[in-house]
Amino acid sequence: MKKTKISIIEDNKVVRENVSKFVGFHEEFELCQVHGSVESFLHALNINPSLQSDILILDIGLPGLSGLEAIPLILERLPHQDIIMLTTYEEEDVILKALCSGACSYISKKASLDEIVEALRIVANGGSYMSPSIAREIVNHLMGGRVSKASILSDRQKEILEKLVDGKSYATISTELFISIETVRSHVKKLYKVLQVNNKTEAITQYMKGYIK
Repeated sequence: MKKTKISIIEDNKVVRENVSKFVGFHEEFELCQVHGSVESFLHALNINPSLQSDILILDIGLPGLSGLEAIPLILERLPHQDIIMLTTYEEEDVILKALCSGACSYISKKASLDEIVEALRIVANGGSYMSPSIAREIVNHLMGGRVSKASILSDRQKEILEKLVDGKSYATISTELFISIETVRSHVKKLYKVLQVNNKTEAITQYMKGYIK
């Protein structure tokens, strides 16, 4: 049986050790990297690019780069990386920012170790997992929450949208931002989902009408 490779970025030593040990008890998983900061994780990848995992468990409140700041950086480097947020932050805007930046799941640190393992299994099988309290925040937002579309676009998504407004092609944007065309497409796809539009024209129209600032 092929094992699912797991990496963890968590600065709290007790949480980090408990999660890594419990995950390691399950034969279906293989621990790949365990770090206390995003910088340490990326440095290890620079030294050994083969240290790539299938799923990354990522905290938000970290020394140096926060988990939210790290998501787009990690996905530019590893476009197919599944990211599960494991954090104490349960505010609506933080949750949506993480999900719209590319995280596929969001778990409260109030969750049990068994729930974390269950989330790993669901994500490994192509699904997403939300803690019940997190799911309620998402429902509240969909029913008319307080967060504007602009506030949950990542900085990179806003940057790409502005370049689309200027009439630049994916190839040009790729060159100017030093990222691959595939990464540009991935950001645009997520951007459309956040703005609830179907194409570039609709996205630019929202920008020109001042809905996105």
